Amino acid sequence: MNTAYNAVLEVCKRHANRLSWAMSRLQAKFPLTASAMQGLDDTDLAVLDQFSTRFSKLQDAMGAKLFPAVLELTKEQGELPAFLDKLYRLEKMGAILSADKWLLLREMRNEFSHDYPDDPAIQSALLNKAYNLAGDLLLTLNKIESFSANYLNSNAGCGL
Repeated sequence: MNTAYNAVLEVCKRHANRLSWAMSRLQAKFPLTASAMQGLDDTDLAVLDQFSTRFSKLQDAMGAKLFPAVLELTKEQGELPAFLDKLYRLEKMGAILSADKWLLLREMRNEFSHDYPDDPAIQSALLNKAYNLAGDLLLTLNKIESFSANYLNSNAGCGL
């Protein structure tokens, strides 16, 4: 199980590193305005694409793969068929800070699936919201990694 957890964690960390890089490159551009959106060059637009893609990929990988791997790692008892039940269990265990915050991050990821190429006001508002939430996404990854380390260290001594 540790191998599966570690593999998905590495994927998440790769997305997180690229998201952080894009955020640092874009920091001077935020908050974006509609007029600023229209004045971005191809490089800035490519970095914005990297930002939105990595935000979405990280959020998706964590929700779909990392969270279930953490629940398996902790040997939590009981069947949790609904994603919301898993979120609240992770929050109760202290693996994530807030299930409600995670739902906001998931909603943000879903908003990226809508394209508004002809409306820079909507684009800038969406990107500003995501930029503000990206720190929470990265914090959640760090929190769950720290939380899981306790289980990995205790399992290492058991020959697992």
